[in-house]
Order: sequence, then C-alpha cells, then structure tokens
Amino acid sequence: MSKRIETQDGFDSSRRGLMKATGVAVAAMSLIPAAAATQALAQTAEWDKTFPKSDKVDHQKVSFKNRYGITLAGDLYLPKERGDGTLAAIVVSGPFGAVKEQSSGLYAQTMAERGFATLAFDPSYTGESGGEPRNIASPDINTEDFSAAVDFIGLRSEVDRERIGVIGVCGWGGMALNAVAVDKRVKAVVASTMYDMTRVMSKGYNDSVSLEQRTRTLEQLSRQRWADAEKGTPAYQAAYNAEVGPGAPQFMVDYHDYYSTPRGYHKRAVNSGNAWSQTTPISFMNMPILTYIAEISPRPILIIHGEKAHSRYFSETAFAAAAEPKELMIIPDANHTDLYDRMDKIPFDRIAEFFGQHLA
Repeated sequence: MSKRIETQDGFDSSRRGLMKATGVAVAAMSLIPAAAATQALAQTAEWDKTFPKSDKVDHQKVSFKNRYGITLAGDLYLPKERGDGTLAAIVVSGPFGAVKEQSSGLYAQTMAERGFATLAFDPSYTGESGGEPRNIASPDINTEDFSAAVDFIGLRSEVDRERIGVIGVCGWGGMALNAVAVDKRVKAVVASTMYDMTRVMSKGYNDSVSLEQRTRTLEQLSRQRWADAEKGTPAYQAAYNAEVGPGAPQFMVDYHDYYSTPRGYHKRAVNSGNAWSQTTPISFMNMPILTYIAEISPRPILIIHGEKAHSRYFSETAFAAAAEPKELMIIPDANHTDLYDRMDKIPFDRIAEFFGQHLA
C-alpha cells in the first residue's frame, strides 16, 4: 500500500513563479569558460569529512571498479557492535556535484550506527574516483556506479548479499531509482530530496524551457564539442556556489550556505566553487532516467522531501509514477538542503525502520 505523509496541501505558487523565471539556468548551462576542475587524488588518509567521526562505527577507505573500468573511491562504515553474523547493507551517493565527505557520508555513517554495513562513494569523474577528464557526469555511467557499489559490498564477508538497499540524495536520488529499476539485486531504495537531473537539464525548473530554448542550448553545446576537441581539453562552466548576488532565488542562497561555508564546504566537491564541464548536459537532455520507475515494484520505495523545497515536485512526480509499495514522506518546514545534513530534519528513524523491515 502506498503512503503519502504530508503536512500541507499544495506548494507555494510564488516559489514556482520564481523558479520559472530562472528555469533556463540548468538547461542552458553557462558558456563562461574555465572554472578549474578538481583532480582525482590518491585517497587521503585523514578524516576530512564535513561531519564528526562516530565512535560507534569502524571506518575504512576502499576502492572498486565499475563495469566501464573506472576506479571508484568509497568509505566503508561498519557498526563496531556487529556480532558474528552477516549484516544488511546500504550503498549511498549524492548529491549531484557533492563528494562522499559530505551528505552521502553522513547518511552512511548514521545508518552504520543503526546496525547496517554502508558504503558512500564518489561517482565516476569526481572526488577521489577515477575517470578523465574531470568533473563530467553521465546518466548511464552514474547509474552504473550504483550497481558497481552493489557488486563491491555484496562481496564483503561482513555482508549478506541478499539484503542490500540503496540511498540516493538529491540528483543521485534519481540515479538511485534508475539503478534499482534495472538492478534486481537491490531489495529497497530511498530517494531523499530528489532531483531528476535528466528532467531539469532538458526542461529547466518546473518544465519551463521551450523547444526553441532547448534547441538553442543544444546548438551551443554541440559546437562547444568542436572547441573542446580542437583544444584537447574540455571547457568548464562558471564556479558553482562561489557567491550569491542580490535578488538570487532562495534555493541558490541555500546551496551557497551548504557548499560554500564551513557547514558543508569540501575542496573536492564540484559544487564547492568548482564546476562541471560545459558539455555535461548533452547526455542528460534526451535520456529520461525515470521512464522505468514502475519496474522497481514489488520492491519498496521511500521518497523523502522537504515541505518548502523548490525541488519537491520531482519527488511528487516520481511517487505518482512509481508502482506499489511506495511511500512519500514530506518533512515539515524543510528546504532542499536541510535534508543534506540537518540531523533534526532527516528522518533517520524512519529510514532505519524502512530498511530494517525490507532488508530483514
């Protein structure tokens, strides 16, 4: 049976109007060249997370390859008190443009405190993971990254491979749902503060981009390929979240408050003053990743979103398209980034209960 837990009807119409005014921002990516790309690094040994280390959890740096031969870097978290039996496991990634030292690591460590083996990982071409050139994304490769993480954790001696779940945060919430639709090894999935990156890149916020605008963007990006090929290296967009100008929409203020302040800044994150390549949107603009969301059924989905999030409509649409069993949980008074790290907002009790039930 589906459940929808919500505190208010509807969604602030003024916020939708504001988003429509800025809707081209994601689909028509900036052609300002040359924000620096972050570099893949040998994994750092010190604790460099944006959250404190738990004394209830054992932590280990790990690496594994995806189906395309790209080496992915991850953090494995295991509960210190785990007995002799095997554990249910959860793989975690996101947000889009973040690294495992940020939100996904917090989710992973917290769920390890709740008794699960967890793995937070950097997607291909970002953070400490491999892949050249740096800071590019692909709906196909990044969906594969989740399945590669399932490959890896399912081979760990501490894990029962028949009890694996997935958590995707923000843009990786959509990737998680896409991965679980095709990867039948996964028994349950949570998408938190979800973006459908293929929808927002192809249609803009609130589907406000016209066919003419979309065509113009694709013409620009197609010609940028020649410029990149001639130069031998990709051009990059303007720095993400480096500053917020007067009159910026509230969601941009919220992103800056997370990615560019001590709260959530990390030097390797694309969103912390680095940038995606200019041509990153191309592969997203004709590949709707949630086409097969109904095929997750009969495995359960828990979708979580903030009541005041500009992105809430992504979760509502995904929930409507999904088949049973499914649950949509709306968090009172929460915005999009509150579900990145606000421990008083993220419903970890419900997430633990959900996985405890469905990975039993």
